[in-house]
This record gives sequence, C-alpha cells and structure tokens, in this order.
Amino acid sequence: MVGNRVGLAVWIQSLKQVKQLRRFGNIHYVSRKMKYVVMYCDEADVQATMERLRSFSFVKDVSMSMRPWIKTEYQSAVPEKEKEFDYKMGI
Repeated sequence: MVGNRVGLAVWIQSLKQVKQLRRFGNIHYVSRKMKYVVMYCDEADVQATMERLRSFSFVKDVSMSMRPWIKTEYQSAVPEKEKEFDYKMGI
C-alpha cells in the first residue's frame, strides 16, 4: 500500500547518474535540457532522503514540493449577484 508521498526536485550535473536515483524513490520526470529529476518518496523519510541526495557529488540542489501543505480548497472572493440584492423588498 502506498503511503503519503512528497515530490522532490533534484538538480543534477549530468544525466548519467539518473539510474542511481531510482533507489531513493519513484522517478516521475527527467528534464534533459535543464538537468533535473522530479521524483516521489515517502513522507516519513523525506528528510533523510534529502540529506543523502545532497551528499552525492553530482547533485547540485534538492528541493521539496510544498503541495501537501498548501490549502487547495478555495472560496469565492466575489459575492454572488443573487445574494447581493434582496428581491422581495418591493413585494
């Protein structure tokens, strides 16, 4: 069963080492032009994984996705037109 996952963006020096990153999580996307890898790993051991990835010489930077902690339920900032006027006022 898959638990909670967190996305990681790993910026690398060369694309030769992409296969080494497979053991740390599921690789979702590899950008050949900008040389980064988007991968998912378990939320429980994300800090240890990030430290381990930063210790490699071919890794420039590792950044974590903040999507699990961002509120994605929105409410309308503009009031609806029906609620703005009281239509029973003249009756």
